[in-house]
Amino acid sequence: MTTTIKKIALGNNGPLVSKLGLGCMRMSSVWGSTANDESESIATIHEALDRGINFLNTGDFYAHGHNEMLVGRAIKGRRDEAFISVKFGAIFYGGQWLGLDLRPNSIKNFINYSLVRLGIDTIDLYQPCRLDNSVPVEDVIGTIADLIKEGKVRHLGVSEISADQLRKAHAVHPVAALEIGYSLADRQIESDLLPTAKELGIGVVAFANTAEGLLTGDMKAPLAPGSYQNHFSRFQGENLIKNLEKVEVLKQLAKAKGFTPTQLAIAWVNAQGGHIMPLVSMGRRSRLPENIQATAIEFTTEEMKTLNTHFSPGSILGGTYLQR
Repeated sequence: MTTTIKKIALGNNGPLVSKLGLGCMRMSSVWGSTANDESESIATIHEALDRGINFLNTGDFYAHGHNEMLVGRAIKGRRDEAFISVKFGAIFYGGQWLGLDLRPNSIKNFINYSLVRLGIDTIDLYQPCRLDNSVPVEDVIGTIADLIKEGKVRHLGVSEISADQLRKAHAVHPVAALEIGYSLADRQIESDLLPTAKELGIGVVAFANTAEGLLTGDMKAPLAPGSYQNHFSRFQGENLIKNLEKVEVLKQLAKAKGFTPTQLAIAWVNAQGGHIMPLVSMGRRSRLPENIQATAIEFTTEEMKTLNTHFSPGSILGGTYLQR
């Protein structure tokens, strides 16, 4: 079965993008993982573009610029087919998080490096990876607004922020997209942030649809000692055992519908609104068909009710870095 990827406007009157985004982060060595085979990563991006997935998500701090260079190589000669989303602001050294640098001069420096690494003249969506109180929101967003006037950026995005910060940012310059973690297991944004984005006409780019692997149906307790998830209370001890019991319902429904739990997890996010795009990390071409197929899965009213009740906000125990 060939599924055609729908196109949606990213926010009110925003640019047309695919209803499924390709997260490129895991193609590079991040959080101690080994780097993907580069030729396979580039082939994956090419096939995604061939199949109509035009939204490519990267960050200037993913493997210290390696990810941007990889994306740059992949889109060479195909720039017009790709919509490039870049996050900035996180500072890492020796694998350690040092904090954020959101000073206007730093942002003007970051973007020049990104443009060179990507081999392009304009970034389609540019966004701080999060906001803290180190620099006023107005200064961060105002700097990006200046870059838009200069032609270095097309649209403003924001990531992992609160509803109040979203309103503040949008008042300085129209925000096209909010990038945020969202899944059956992480629904805390439904009370405030999602309604605010909808009210302001801002598109939502939703990552971590499987909640760091919890909803894939493949996870077993306890996790291997080297698993990065061990850092989060959600994946520790009794929490993990109880959370995996919850996932059994998703596994049963997936089996009954003839799909995988991962596909249903993506499909649930996709079904939350025409303005919401699931952003899925993929590093292999073999993953594309199943993830594209997930965007065509439909739920009956009864199935949706079962999932929403069983995975009601707060029903998954413990936190991850998505907890705000």
